[in-house]
Amino acid sequence: MDVPYDLNSYIRVLKLASTPSTDEFFQVSKIAGAGILLIGFIGFLIFAIMSLLPGVGA
Repeated sequence: MDVPYDLNSYIRVLKLASTPSTDEFFQVSKIAGAGILLIGFIGFLIFAIMSLLPGVGA
């Protein structure tokens, strides 16, 4: 493990990184929020189906 090399690599990545613009931030936020809602909705549907079917689930 070469610590100076690793630190130089980390510094290089941080120098290349930039703050997203407001439009980019809101676009990523919308996409992430939609994904979270979709996964939650799918989980709710599975829970509802498992609750309604007799003999399936707890």
